[in-house]
Amino acid sequence: MAKRAKSRGHITYKSYLFVDKDPVIDALRTAVSGAKMKYSAIRNESGVSATTIHNWFHGKTRRPQFATVAAVARVLGKTTFKVSAGKVNLSD
Repeated sequence: MAKRAKSRGHITYKSYLFVDKDPVIDALRTAVSGAKMKYSAIRNESGVSATTIHNWFHGKTRRPQFATVAAVARVLGKTTFKVSAGKVNLSD
């Protein structure tokens, strides 16, 4: 269970804090490289721009929107997200 911390009358919960980027980006990077699809092919099927995908992997995006992640994962045939110990696993 997460530890609770009091801060000026508000209760906050400590949670996983990623250092650089959200772990789902690493999981998607692995899935994209395994599928051997170009960003333009993913764009055509998912509706997520190639620029957005590029920014996840090489740009400034630290925390992508769930809807865009789900759209790209669906195109790659990944329908299940499993989070365990700060790691994200995508599976069919």
